[in-house]
Amino acid sequence: MRAPETVPAAAPAGSSFWTGFAATFRLEVAEAFRARWFAFYALVFFGLVGMLLVFGLTESRVLGFTGLSRTLVTYIQLTMAILPVFILITTVRSLAGDREAGVFEYVLGLPVGIGAWYAGRFLGRYLLAAAPVIAALFAAVIYGAVRGVRVPWLELGFDIGLLLVMIFAFVGLGFLISAVTRSVDTAQTLAFIIWLVLVLGLDLVLLGALIRGRMAIEGVVAIAMLNPLQVFRTGSMLLFDPQLVLLGPTAFTVFDIFGRAGFMVWSFAYPLVLGLVTALGGWAIFRRGDLP
Repeated sequence: MRAPETVPAAAPAGSSFWTGFAATFRLEVAEAFRARWFAFYALVFFGLVGMLLVFGLTESRVLGFTGLSRTLVTYIQLTMAILPVFILITTVRSLAGDREAGVFEYVLGLPVGIGAWYAGRFLGRYLLAAAPVIAALFAAVIYGAVRGVRVPWLELGFDIGLLLVMIFAFVGLGFLISAVTRSVDTAQTLAFIIWLVLVLGLDLVLLGALIRGRMAIEGVVAIAMLNPLQVFRTGSMLLFDPQLVLLGPTAFTVFDIFGRAGFMVWSFAYPLVLGLVTALGGWAIFRRGDLP
């Protein structure tokens, strides 16, 4: 006897969003694996770790740092200089490149919600930016463990967290720039200028004029702490240098404003909020400007 046919249950209200999100996410990752920029991006960070290990930083003692601590400090400081510009230059192509290529009409005609498409591309780009950086760091840990070098797990976890939130901040900023600009050349030029301004603002270089103008040091430090690169650099030094000796007298003002625990919270919360705000701002501009 034939069993009666059952009527399929109705799909949940949010299933179309997650289906479109998953499809866009997979497409973003698949396209990156076929692109040269991702291979070069991964090669830079694995090559950087390889050079640090080859030159014997795990066996050296510099300024009190030994073993993997020294390698970790050097890797983090080098990453701070090159990672943001890599992320910005590659991420700003996400929307601006599609707009310049004229494929938005095709994209909007697909059975994928525009919100799911934007979220899928954002998360895909974030994963692609973070994976090689963190994987190269774990390669150094594995190398050190095999060589019998002590692994500073607390510092490692803290710095991985800082890397993840910094990457999130710059991916969000890249999507905002990509949504605002109308061509890839303009987007990449603006991204490079923003990165250059942030780099020049490290260690209060650009804020010297404010000090000459007799601005209170608390105000100068507060402005400096709005620079995500400065926040990342100071936060990454905090565990290895609890007194922030490398910052000089400025460290006293930092501790007066934030406190040690407060700054550790700020070093995670601020880049995370910055990335979220810029990503949502990019979404709002993109939706208003590109949807019919």
